[in-house]
Amino acid sequence: MTPRTTKLSDKAALPFKTSNKIRRQDLHLKQKRARDALKRAERYGRKKEEAKNPRLREERLRRNVPLTLDRKRTYDELEDEPEDGGVGVAYDVERLKRKKLVEEQAFPVDVDKEANRAHDDRDSDSMLEESDGEGEEDLEPDDIDDTAHDPLPSKSQLASKTRIQDRERGTSPTRSTTSTNLSLAPAALAAKFPTLFLSPGSPPPPPPKILITTSINSTLHNEAAILTSLFPNSEYIRRSAHRYGYKFSVREISSFAHNHGYTSVVVLEEDQKRPSGMTIVHLPTGPTFHFSISNWSTGKALPGHGRATSHIPELILNNFTTPLGLLTAHLFRSLFPSTPELQGRQVLTLHNQRDYIFLRRHRYVFRDKHKTEKSVVGPDGKEVKGVEGIRAGLQELGPRMTLKLRRVDKGIQRRSGQEWEWKGKMEKTRTKFQL
Repeated sequence: MTPRTTKLSDKAALPFKTSNKIRRQDLHLKQKRARDALKRAERYGRKKEEAKNPRLREERLRRNVPLTLDRKRTYDELEDEPEDGGVGVAYDVERLKRKKLVEEQAFPVDVDKEANRAHDDRDSDSMLEESDGEGEEDLEPDDIDDTAHDPLPSKSQLASKTRIQDRERGTSPTRSTTSTNLSLAPAALAAKFPTLFLSPGSPPPPPPKILITTSINSTLHNEAAILTSLFPNSEYIRRSAHRYGYKFSVREISSFAHNHGYTSVVVLEEDQKRPSGMTIVHLPTGPTFHFSISNWSTGKALPGHGRATSHIPELILNNFTTPLGLLTAHLFRSLFPSTPELQGRQVLTLHNQRDYIFLRRHRYVFRDKHKTEKSVVGPDGKEVKGVEGIRAGLQELGPRMTLKLRRVDKGIQRRSGQEWEWKGKMEKTRTKFQL
């Protein structure tokens, strides 16, 4: 008896136009069953082939990488760093610096090569002068091969060697798990904001002292008090809500805070009795950052949450790659002391993905690995040596929120939005992100 194989007929792929609804439903079910049977047979056949040859499965998994917006991300192509700091330009600072470093390393090779050639030419000229025309037939240009005994590699050889090393190098971690290198800030950007970007020879900054307040006639007193536990060495002062009281502006509050030794002012904004925005003013001269807040959750609303302590947390800044991203990362760095208290085992993470900054606070603990758990693997997919029997546990403390940068104002203004360094909704390309 011949084996029964399920094949999709030609008529099954064609649309069936009939006025009988029951016949249309039956034909649709037959087509769906036939297509599912073909996919199932293909899947089982591929499984048998991969069981015989495991390399086929590795190649298939290597090709089956989902093409997300993060992988489609595009940057502005630049040859050199902008003179104005490049806040409005979305380019990868690390990639541009690495490109310039490779060019600088390849350039001295060519200079030394030309100098050696000039030195050889001078030596040959002196030998010709000493010989007084004797043996000129031995120094014909056709008989000289400069590249035969050249010990220095050419630029093409360096490029080919770099390509070979890139092919041999292991896979790099994804951009979503790459920490931010704060030392890669462009020089023009550091000169434009000297209070946020400290030079290597400058004295250490004073410990941060933050004044937290709310918008006028706000009801977010509990949320503002929660922020005092999030930012170390912070104090909450209520805004005047009296009908005939004087309404202090953010500029006047910033002047008061600077005279009393504060380094930053945080203003929590409200919409329908929920946090909707946050304004951070870097004292004494700005700039002013405006963020929108979404997905606000307190620690009590999180399942299995823990209680935060007064220890200074460790700060993790992820995936800030552009000049504007580095500027934002340095702003958050200025809100936390540079020396965390490790005995508290608390960590605050600011993870940037598609220009959304996810803020999370956890407490971690190192424990022994259970038998059913897998070991810790690195970016290359291999187990990390030395920590085979150790796993890390996390407990979220809260609060949890999602920030999105909307505008960066120049200095501290009387009215927001008068003069701005950068504002959102200027880029219309979905695959180009600003942070």
